[in-house]
Amino acid sequence: MAPIARVTRFSLEVQDRDLKSFERFSAAFRKTAQHAAKEESDPALAHTFVSRATFARWITGQIQRTPNNAAATVLRHMFGMSVERLFQTVSEESTPLLHPQAPIGPGVEFDDPLQVIAQARTLTSSNTDPALLTMASASIRRIIDRYEVLGPQQLAGEARMLRTTLQTLIAGQQPAGMRTDLFLMAAKVSGLLAYMAVNANAPFQVADAYCTEAEELAEAAGRPDGEDDAVLGLRMWTAGTRSLALYYNQRYAEAHAAAQAGIDLDPGNPQAIRLLINGCARALARTGDRLRAEAAIGTAMALSDRQPHLPTGLTSCIDFVPYSPARTLANAITARLSLTDYDHVHTHAAEIDELIEHSDSDWSRALVRLDVATALLRQEAPELEHAMLLGRRALHAGTTAPIRSVWQRASELYVHAAERWRGEPAVGDYAEDLRMWRAQPQAAPVAVTL
Repeated sequence: MAPIARVTRFSLEVQDRDLKSFERFSAAFRKTAQHAAKEESDPALAHTFVSRATFARWITGQIQRTPNNAAATVLRHMFGMSVERLFQTVSEESTPLLHPQAPIGPGVEFDDPLQVIAQARTLTSSNTDPALLTMASASIRRIIDRYEVLGPQQLAGEARMLRTTLQTLIAGQQPAGMRTDLFLMAAKVSGLLAYMAVNANAPFQVADAYCTEAEELAEAAGRPDGEDDAVLGLRMWTAGTRSLALYYNQRYAEAHAAAQAGIDLDPGNPQAIRLLINGCARALARTGDRLRAEAAIGTAMALSDRQPHLPTGLTSCIDFVPYSPARTLANAITARLSLTDYDHVHTHAAEIDELIEHSDSDWSRALVRLDVATALLRQEAPELEHAMLLGRRALHAGTTAPIRSVWQRASELYVHAAERWRGEPAVGDYAEDLRMWRAQPQAAPVAVTL
């Protein structure tokens, strides 16, 4: 049975000296310990300390025995009395704190002040070191930065471990501000796993489940005084990821609807660029709805042009930042390809070349090449050699773990070429590279599970 809380001289002395917080008491205790070490000619006393849990027991009187040895000596120097007297129960008749001069009205009861303080300490305690939040944030950034090189095959496990860690912390107790940050980080990790599930060719239900988790965690992170910008942006990003999952399951009407639902949250938000160009435009183009697809492309471009600050280069496909102009153009290429607007495909590709450094090391660049190669095959005057060269460069882009879209477009390029030019050496060379690329153990998309 736990000791009963009681009022002691120690608790009254602590209140009188304004040492009710553990931090203040601990500082005063350490200072007294150093003084006692000199007075008692015992250097070891200088290293005496009191834990937060011990202080909580002392201040509420919930102790089974009085402190002894070094702690008792320091307390004697600190309060000028023995620990036996210091931890004696003080009777209510001699405790002015419990009996203010104005009498309490009949039938009115209040909590024990010392219990109130102890409970406040418990309620404001935390199971999360702020350093853990810093580490978690850095881990999320590292996953994003390495994603287009390592992919879900190598990073999904890391993301799942981080998800478990953050949700374990959330099950504990933290101050409100820290708890908001935890929910937001956990939502981001769930969003990353949703995107990885799409790229790894997992069933739609897996990506959808992670999206739902991300949305609910983000909403829980919202502040009661209104929609938080970070929360709103993450909700829109998650809507875009659900749209992406539907798109790659050939559910184009639903993909457009999911993207539109995200746009409706805040049409002028920079995150709406991705929803318009990656969600709406590409899905509408696949359904053959030229008018609305072109309108979505135009709106996305206009919204991008209005933003004062956007990332540069060809941002990572999985990043939470708004689309850079180059990434917006890369998605416009895919939509234009479905609309058979091959001139626009080449124009956008040239514009991307002006915006980014030439790099053969990521999927995003590979996808642009594959789209341009397909356009070269389909246009009125096909350029077979050029198309196959671009296709081979995409396969040799240094990506050791291709995402689903790379896998799909590389295969589609071969199908288009083989339909008309199967016997051509350029097609044969591309087919051989494609066969070797597929034969790599890490090349085939893998499933991601909850």
